[in-house]
Amino acid sequence: MTTSEELLAQERRLQFTRFGNDIAIELGLHLLDAAREQGLPIAISVRRNGHRLFHASLPGTSPDNDSWLERKARVVERFGHSSFYVGTTFREKGTTFEAESQHLDAALYAAHGGVFPVVVRGTGPVGTVGVSGLPQAEDHEFVVTQLESFLNSHDA
Repeated sequence: MTTSEELLAQERRLQFTRFGNDIAIELGLHLLDAAREQGLPIAISVRRNGHRLFHASLPGTSPDNDSWLERKARVVERFGHSSFYVGTTFREKGTTFEAESQHLDAALYAAHGGVFPVVVRGTGPVGTVGVSGLPQAEDHEFVVTQLESFLNSHDA
Protein backbone atom coordinates (compact mmCIF):
# COMPACT_ATOMS: atom_id res chain seq x y z
CA MET A 1 0.00 0.00 0.00
CA THR A 2 1.28 3.45 -0.91
CA THR A 3 1.89 5.74 2.07
CA SER A 4 0.90 9.38 2.40
CA GLU A 5 4.60 10.33 2.38
CA GLU A 6 5.10 8.59 -0.97
CA LEU A 7 2.02 10.35 -2.35
CA LEU A 8 3.31 13.75 -1.17
CA ALA A 9 6.65 13.03 -2.86
CA GLN A 10 4.78 12.45 -6.14
CA GLU A 11 3.06 15.83 -5.78
CA ARG A 12 6.36 17.59 -5.12
CA ARG A 13 7.98 15.88 -8.13
CA LEU A 14 5.19 16.20 -10.72
CA GLN A 15 4.85 19.93 -11.21
CA PHE A 16 4.47 22.18 -14.22
CA THR A 17 6.34 25.39 -15.03
CA ARG A 18 3.21 26.73 -16.78
CA PHE A 19 -0.29 25.45 -17.46
CA GLY A 20 -2.79 26.86 -19.94
CA ASN A 21 -5.56 25.56 -22.16
CA ASP A 22 -3.24 24.19 -24.85
CA ILE A 23 -1.14 22.26 -22.33
CA ALA A 24 -4.31 20.94 -20.67
CA ILE A 25 -5.60 19.62 -23.99
CA GLU A 26 -2.21 18.08 -24.86
CA LEU A 27 -2.16 16.40 -21.42
CA GLY A 28 -5.68 15.07 -21.92
CA LEU A 29 -4.76 13.68 -25.34
CA HIS A 30 -1.64 12.09 -23.84
CA LEU A 31 -3.79 10.26 -21.26
CA LEU A 32 -6.35 9.34 -23.92
CA ASP A 33 -3.69 7.83 -26.20
CA ALA A 34 -2.22 5.81 -23.31
CA ALA A 35 -5.63 4.59 -22.20
CA ARG A 36 -6.50 3.50 -25.75
CA GLU A 37 -3.18 1.68 -26.13
CA GLN A 38 -3.84 -0.19 -22.87
CA GLY A 39 -7.52 -0.81 -23.65
CA LEU A 40 -8.65 0.85 -20.42
CA PRO A 41 -12.33 1.62 -19.76
CA ILE A 42 -11.79 5.06 -18.21
CA ALA A 43 -13.13 8.58 -18.31
CA ILE A 44 -10.51 11.37 -18.35
CA SER A 45 -10.80 14.96 -17.17
CA VAL A 46 -8.39 17.90 -17.11
CA ARG A 47 -9.47 21.11 -15.39
CA ARG A 48 -7.94 24.51 -14.68
CA ASN A 49 -9.47 26.62 -11.91
CA GLY A 50 -12.66 24.55 -12.05
CA HIS A 51 -13.00 24.94 -15.84
CA ARG A 52 -13.12 21.60 -17.66
CA LEU A 53 -10.68 21.92 -20.55
CA PHE A 54 -10.59 18.25 -21.61
CA HIS A 55 -12.95 15.34 -21.14
CA ALA A 56 -13.13 11.94 -22.81
CA SER A 57 -14.96 8.71 -22.00
CA LEU A 58 -13.75 5.46 -23.51
CA PRO A 59 -15.87 2.36 -24.17
CA GLY A 60 -16.84 0.63 -20.94
CA THR A 61 -17.50 3.85 -19.03
CA SER A 62 -20.82 5.32 -17.93
CA PRO A 63 -22.18 8.58 -16.51
CA ASP A 64 -21.18 7.19 -13.10
CA ASN A 65 -17.53 7.69 -14.06
CA ASP A 66 -18.22 11.38 -14.74
CA SER A 67 -19.79 11.67 -11.29
CA TRP A 68 -16.77 10.01 -9.66
CA LEU A 69 -14.43 12.39 -11.51
CA GLU A 70 -16.38 15.41 -10.26
CA ARG A 71 -16.48 14.13 -6.68
CA LYS A 72 -12.74 13.33 -6.62
CA ALA A 73 -11.86 16.67 -8.27
CA ARG A 74 -13.79 18.53 -5.54
CA VAL A 75 -11.63 16.80 -2.92
CA VAL A 76 -8.45 17.88 -4.73
CA GLU A 77 -9.72 21.44 -5.16
CA ARG A 78 -10.71 21.66 -1.47
CA PHE A 79 -7.63 20.02 0.09
CA GLY A 80 -4.94 20.83 -2.50
CA HIS A 81 -3.70 17.24 -2.66
CA SER A 82 -4.47 14.16 -4.72
CA SER A 83 -7.74 12.43 -3.94
CA PHE A 84 -5.74 9.28 -3.12
CA TYR A 85 -3.54 11.20 -0.67
CA VAL A 86 -6.57 12.62 1.15
CA GLY A 87 -8.19 9.19 1.50
CA THR A 88 -4.89 7.59 2.48
CA THR A 89 -4.25 10.08 5.31
CA PHE A 90 -7.57 9.11 6.91
CA ARG A 91 -6.92 5.37 6.45
CA GLU A 92 -3.48 5.76 8.07
CA LYS A 93 -5.22 7.27 11.11
CA GLY A 94 -7.50 4.22 11.31
CA THR A 95 -10.59 6.00 10.05
CA THR A 96 -12.16 7.07 6.75
CA PHE A 97 -12.73 10.32 4.91
CA GLU A 98 -16.47 9.65 4.98
CA ALA A 99 -16.54 9.14 8.78
CA GLU A 100 -14.41 12.19 9.54
CA SER A 101 -15.86 14.57 6.94
CA GLN A 102 -19.54 14.27 7.70
CA HIS A 103 -19.96 18.00 7.07
CA LEU A 104 -19.10 17.31 3.40
CA ASP A 105 -21.83 15.74 1.29
CA ALA A 106 -20.66 12.27 0.16
CA ALA A 107 -22.66 12.78 -3.04
CA LEU A 108 -20.30 15.68 -3.84
CA TYR A 109 -16.93 14.56 -2.40
CA ALA A 110 -15.01 11.28 -2.80
CA ALA A 111 -11.49 10.78 -1.41
CA HIS A 112 -10.75 7.86 -3.73
CA GLY A 113 -7.71 7.62 -5.97
CA GLY A 114 -7.68 8.96 -9.49
CA VAL A 115 -7.52 12.76 -9.44
CA PHE A 116 -4.21 14.57 -9.05
CA PRO A 117 -3.53 18.27 -8.54
CA VAL A 118 -2.05 20.26 -11.41
CA VAL A 119 0.62 22.24 -9.58
CA VAL A 120 2.56 25.09 -11.16
CA ARG A 121 5.96 25.42 -9.53
CA GLY A 122 6.09 28.63 -7.50
CA THR A 123 2.32 29.15 -7.78
CA GLY A 124 0.63 26.07 -6.30
CA PRO A 125 -2.41 24.05 -7.38
CA VAL A 126 -4.20 25.49 -10.42
CA GLY A 127 -6.26 22.55 -11.60
CA THR A 128 -6.79 18.81 -11.69
CA VAL A 129 -6.09 15.84 -13.93
CA GLY A 130 -7.92 12.61 -13.31
CA VAL A 131 -9.44 9.37 -14.43
CA SER A 132 -12.22 7.09 -13.30
CA GLY A 133 -12.99 3.51 -14.23
CA LEU A 134 -10.37 1.33 -12.53
CA PRO A 135 -9.85 0.42 -8.86
CA GLN A 136 -8.71 3.55 -7.04
CA ALA A 137 -5.02 2.63 -6.69
CA GLU A 138 -4.89 1.82 -10.42
CA ASP A 139 -6.66 5.08 -11.34
CA HIS A 140 -4.07 6.97 -9.29
CA GLU A 141 -1.11 5.03 -10.69
CA PHE A 142 -2.26 5.56 -14.27
CA VAL A 143 -2.50 9.34 -13.75
CA VAL A 144 0.91 9.52 -12.02
CA THR A 145 2.62 7.41 -14.71
CA GLN A 146 1.12 9.44 -17.54
CA LEU A 147 1.75 12.77 -15.85
CA GLU A 148 5.39 11.82 -15.36
CA SER A 149 5.67 10.72 -18.99
CA PHE A 150 4.02 13.94 -20.19
CA LEU A 151 6.21 16.21 -18.10
CA ASN A 152 9.36 14.37 -19.26
CA SER A 153 8.44 14.82 -22.91
CA HIS A 154 6.97 18.35 -22.95
CA ASP A 155 8.13 21.84 -22.11
CA ALA A 156 5.48 22.37 -19.46
